[in-house]
Amino acid sequence: MTTELVIAGPRHALLPQLSLLRRIYLPRTADAAAFAMTTYGIPLIVLATTGSAALTGLAFALEWVPRLAAFSLAGAMVDRHGTKRVFRIASVLRALVVLAAAFLLPQVSGAAATVTVMALAAVTGVVTEFSYIAAETAGATASRDAGERAHRVQSVLLGIDQTATLAGPAAAGFLLHWAGVTGTLVTIAACSLLGALLAPWHREPRQVDPDASTLTGLATGWKTLISLPALAWLIAGLTVSNVATGMLQAAAPIIVVQHFGYSSAAVGVIWSAAAAASLLTVACCRFAIDRVGLWPTGAASALVAAAAGLAVSQVGTYTQFLVLTAVLMAGEGGMTVVLRTLRSHLIPEQVFGATLGVTILVMLLPFPLAGILVALTPSALLGHVLTACAALQAIGLTAAFWRLRREPAMRDRHPAAT
Repeated sequence: MTTELVIAGPRHALLPQLSLLRRIYLPRTADAAAFAMTTYGIPLIVLATTGSAALTGLAFALEWVPRLAAFSLAGAMVDRHGTKRVFRIASVLRALVVLAAAFLLPQVSGAAATVTVMALAAVTGVVTEFSYIAAETAGATASRDAGERAHRVQSVLLGIDQTATLAGPAAAGFLLHWAGVTGTLVTIAACSLLGALLAPWHREPRQVDPDASTLTGLATGWKTLISLPALAWLIAGLTVSNVATGMLQAAAPIIVVQHFGYSSAAVGVIWSAAAAASLLTVACCRFAIDRVGLWPTGAASALVAAAAGLAVSQVGTYTQFLVLTAVLMAGEGGMTVVLRTLRSHLIPEQVFGATLGVTILVMLLPFPLAGILVALTPSALLGHVLTACAALQAIGLTAAFWRLRREPAMRDRHPAAT
């Protein structure tokens, strides 16, 4: 990988001559590791500390609900103060929070321990989104600077995320078993501090007005999204698709444990297989986009995801469920490469953080809704609801990619930045 000289924003300051590995990929790896271990490890810590399944589920909600609320604020902060500063501050805060919990939990018990772990879930959920938005913005700038190689940069970044998703649950479970709660939290803090030390280096875009409010940033992000038809239609299709994906993720423990009679560990095997399938798809999409462009690659991925979604709702065995879930997530992975490549080219640099926050917020809204739907649906009817959601997914993806077939940004192999 070649080293390159990158010119900073309006001051034209020279950044260190560092490779993409050092500037972008290593900080992203450290943050992704902390992200995955926090997301999957803290509910396990709550369960180990409180012994309550209900509180474990509540902790998962406390991680995600503040995250959804933090996206627009995080995007505005990145646009206002720059990616490196936001990334470093968020990483340090996460490390301090988990270290404080590691110190407090051995000293307390009962209600105090419960309050500590629930607060840990909520606070880490918020600060993790700030570091994620900052890292994603840095990656998008690197993609834009890469020109025709943008999709290759995005495939590496997505590969890092998928690898963390694959290893994060296993690492958290292993650490909790062998090193206890304290060892797990210290490891998360170490990954966070490593990310803060590395911090992404890249050309910072022109910063927005520092006096602009968060609501202004949210409005700017929304206006930018709807002004880009190709991106707006792709986001719409993926959001509808996420209703089925979220429903599947929320219902998987019930289906695997209650319907198929397997242990909860078998649920983790499914998501590890899905992450592995997504990694393989990401590697294939890199070459597919080179040869046929964004739309054919995205349409093929959508077809795979829609077909697998319809099939998985009809399965009768655990093996079938595992294989088809992995195929579904592989299709989702292919569409994600297309989304991230298109997003890095089309969103103007100076409002990228705010627009990114809006797009992620919109795409993740189906997940808590899916959780509520699973909670309200009798176990015996889950299959029917999954089928309905899969049909909605197929309709949504078909409509989106049919509309996108004439969009120049999707038809070109390497869409030009606006």
